[in-house]
Amino acid sequence: MTVTNSADSRRAPSAEEIAGRFNRLFARSHRVHLVGGGAEPVYLPASTDSFGLIRYTCDYPNSALHEVAHWCIAGARRRQLVDYGYWYQPPPRTLQQQRAFLRVEARVQALESIFADACNSVFNVSIDDVDNLSGFEDLLAHRVCLERRRWCSAGIPPRAEAFRRVLLSLRESRTLESPAGG
Repeated sequence: MTVTNSADSRRAPSAEEIAGRFNRLFARSHRVHLVGGGAEPVYLPASTDSFGLIRYTCDYPNSALHEVAHWCIAGARRRQLVDYGYWYQPPPRTLQQQRAFLRVEARVQALESIFADACNSVFNVSIDDVDNLSGFEDLLAHRVCLERRRWCSAGIPPRAEAFRRVLLSLRESRTLESPAGG
């Protein structure tokens, strides 16, 4: 089972456009900036003299959406901790580590998929440890579907909803700017 959307990638926003919209929405109110260029994604909380920093991988739009999803799910206490206080065990992982990774990732990737739909970006489930699939790709895809349904019926957190609306407006503005038929 694979969870994807069928967005028209010609109209998908760049990572820079996503970051620009995020920063206009949340920089002042939450003292946080979304920036690209990272070799690895990381969240660094705000301090008394600096804004928080959400760094996404390289300049990939889906990485930006994914990292924003983590931020939108994290509560106030977790947003005071480096990487929200979560551990990250890079691949390869043991079976137990992979299961723990999947528990956290299903909610995040479900919210990421909602963001991707909002801005017309393609979403694919990401297992992260491709050498240790062992059926986890189907399991994660199933969990992402369940979490997405739950988010869609119960509603997404307020910061996530505000960002989703900004992405919808970005999608609309890009649609208006594209030449007819292209």
